[in-house]
Amino acid sequence: MTSRTTAAFGGIACAASAVAAAQLAAVPIAPGSAPVAAVGAVVVDAVPEPVKDFAIRTFGVHDKLVLLLGIGTALLVAAALVGVLSRRRIAFGYTALAVLGGVGAAAALSRPTAGPAWAVPSVAGAAVGAAVLWVLFRRPPSDAAPRPGRVVDRRGVLVALAGAGLTGAVGWRLGGTGDIEAAREGVRLPDPVSSGAEGTGLDIDGLTPYITANDDFYRVDTALVLPRLAPDDYRLRVTGRVANPLELTFGDLIDRGLIEREITLSCVSVQVGGDLSGNARWLGVPLKDLIEEAGPEPGADQVVGRSADGWTAGTPTEVCTDGRDAMLAVGMNGEPLPLEHGFPVRMLVPGLYGYVSATKWLVELELSSFEDFDAYWVRRDWAAEAPVKTFSRIDTPKPLSTIGTGPIAVAGIAYAQHRGIDRVEVRVDGGAWADAELAPVIGDDTWRQWHWTWEPAPGRHKLEVRATDGDGATQPEERTEPFPDGATGWHSVVVTAQ
Repeated sequence: MTSRTTAAFGGIACAASAVAAAQLAAVPIAPGSAPVAAVGAVVVDAVPEPVKDFAIRTFGVHDKLVLLLGIGTALLVAAALVGVLSRRRIAFGYTALAVLGGVGAAAALSRPTAGPAWAVPSVAGAAVGAAVLWVLFRRPPSDAAPRPGRVVDRRGVLVALAGAGLTGAVGWRLGGTGDIEAAREGVRLPDPVSSGAEGTGLDIDGLTPYITANDDFYRVDTALVLPRLAPDDYRLRVTGRVANPLELTFGDLIDRGLIEREITLSCVSVQVGGDLSGNARWLGVPLKDLIEEAGPEPGADQVVGRSADGWTAGTPTEVCTDGRDAMLAVGMNGEPLPLEHGFPVRMLVPGLYGYVSATKWLVELELSSFEDFDAYWVRRDWAAEAPVKTFSRIDTPKPLSTIGTGPIAVAGIAYAQHRGIDRVEVRVDGGAWADAELAPVIGDDTWRQWHWTWEPAPGRHKLEVRATDGDGATQPEERTEPFPDGATGWHSVVVTAQ
């Protein structure tokens, strides 16, 4: 009988063939219909909030990669085990592939934007895997000495693995973002009709730059596969409880007259002292104009932003129309939105955490009410309305660093979008608070850099920071976790001077 190792690799070859074939079959349907992506999306939706919070805190922007690697590892181990079992009874292999296809199809069909065709990749993959199983796990020749089980074709295993790798690479390539990247590079955005002032940053080593480069901007969302929206095919619908439903093309949007503003965005998952925030110069269509043109009906107190992948965020209608620079952004730091930040159109509303205001890959604005509809994260017990809480952070010196005893710069950022920052204070070892010097600011919707000169005595020291917003409210000392409406507390670092 074939060795366990060979049988294990045979099982892996069958599973790899199934996954690769499914990836290729998903190309003409939708990238999210591939079974690994679909199952991953279901996992993202289903895991408890503490697990999500742990993943974001531990892995940051790499949380999706870690999830996919985890799914791949589990599949690899299961496939090897099934291969070993199949050398005795091949029915184990066929059953496992049927389960794989069924789970993948069910996961794909459960996605908000799925159609019946989304089941095809998983079913096709399972069929290919079964065919490879039948070829690789052969009965012993009739003239061979009697022995139990099946013989696994060692050379066939290598060929199957190579074929799976090639097929998967072709499917990944064809289902990639190359065509959308090319379309993005072809977009020429018009100049804004209203351009806000440009801020300038402080030149201090270790201090977060005033403007966050696109490549460095944080990304937290539920999309394992980036939605592909071509500008030529793009449509935005304004629906729901409105007198005049609208449907606009990408060209319609950018022809309406764009505004350009510097606005800080922050994720509700940001911990005290965390880095899930960024400041960029955004170009977009005023949201207020679109909503007023659609004509909200009485009681339509929520604007539901809907992504191309079905994700939703609910924003108070009043906040979208109260005069702040709420917009449908099409540009970021002088170029079209990057794919991972919502190309071609995303929503943003200064003063609210992203999960209630910053829908990426936006395809619909539905006027609704908070009483009638709970958006994605609200269904998972996060707060329905989430104004940004005052935040301050020490960027330099770094925690647990060793510094000199001469004058050094203590510096960082603070923000309270749409309220602004009026004061930042620093203290050492629980002593008296000292006012930090604040950088010039262009408005209340951006973060504010600050710095304070300190001459430490030799030894170990604890630095703490707190900020006061434009309404006169100072950050509370007690730390709270991000769930359900944002973290609070003073940030601190411990350093050693010598």
